[in-house]
Amino acid sequence: MEKPAKNQYPINELLKQRWSSLAFADKMVSSEVLLSLLEAARWSPSCFNEQPWSFIIATKENPTEYDRLFSCIVEGNQPWAGLAPVLMLSVAKLSFDRNNQPNRHAFHDVGLAVASLTFQATEMGLRVHQMGGFDVDKARELYKISAEYEPVAAIAIGYPGEPDILPESLRERELSPRSRKPINSFVFTGEWGQTASFI
Repeated sequence: MEKPAKNQYPINELLKQRWSSLAFADKMVSSEVLLSLLEAARWSPSCFNEQPWSFIIATKENPTEYDRLFSCIVEGNQPWAGLAPVLMLSVAKLSFDRNNQPNRHAFHDVGLAVASLTFQATEMGLRVHQMGGFDVDKARELYKISAEYEPVAAIAIGYPGEPDILPESLRERELSPRSRKPINSFVFTGEWGQTASFI
């Protein structure tokens, strides 16, 4: 199923096609494909080139590890996330290697890395769905993540499936139109809240 963005101005085709679907096909993602996604993340920009991202990955090819990561996902996300053959956690390093000072850009940079991964996945015919709905403390405990790192998001990755595999409530969500705030509501000039004059 495709659900392209209804953009007002021209954008790259990958940006139009990317969306956080809920339905994933029963098809494994090869190691070669995963490595391409991670290579895309690896080449993302970051403050002082610190590259503060790490990823914990589990695939259905290893059910024990998959179930372990799946157990961190909140109950409301489990019915659809469990369809994805790949689950991930993104993790941010909270301080700079260069001077051990706090890195207030770490979450931003992890987001950039996941965005790069997401567009590479879109190019390769996959879907990526990021979630805030996971148990951070449980993830920290299960994976022995030290205090200098912070789990950022859970991520489901797989090939697109058909909406009819979803429960009815999720099927409605899958089929509903995509929407975004208008540009004039978040682009300012002069002072906060003053819409930019070129819009």
